[in-house]
Amino acid sequence: MPLLKDGALVTDDWTPLADDADARPGDKVIVTLDQWRERRERLRGHNGRLGLRLKSDQAPAQIADDLALFDLVALEFPRFGDGRPYSSARLLRERYGFTGELRAVGNVLRDQFQLMLRCGFDAFEVKDEKAVEAWHDATSEIAFTYQPTGRQRASIGVLGRVGAKS
Repeated sequence: MPLLKDGALVTDDWTPLADDADARPGDKVIVTLDQWRERRERLRGHNGRLGLRLKSDQAPAQIADDLALFDLVALEFPRFGDGRPYSSARLLRERYGFTGELRAVGNVLRDQFQLMLRCGFDAFEVKDEKAVEAWHDATSEIAFTYQPTGRQRASIGVLGRVGAKS
């Protein structure tokens, strides 16, 4: 699938690790939570970069102690109505201090781009190359937001206080 970062399609040089394979030295591999649990000690010694893919029902707290070992966390959106990955993204960024790539995977839709950015996502697996135009449209539609987040634009409340007189 195409990968969208900073409003442009980029080459995805990460590879999901197959269940029956070992990570080769130097590879950038994405493992599932189950793979991490089963092979944790071997993967900790991997001579390459590690990424982790979490399903929407897998809480970031389960990997909080190991988060520094991962350069990428991919959060899966299984369907439009499942918003748990938004909460997971905010927890990863704001509570656990994750600074690596936070990738949205699965059912990633144009209407969700701006909120995903506000929650801390910075990479998106998209269905096709038309997503670049949709990205630019979606991220420029709303100039102000009401709720503050740990990332992106300031909220109206913050902007109001900046210009207020005492």
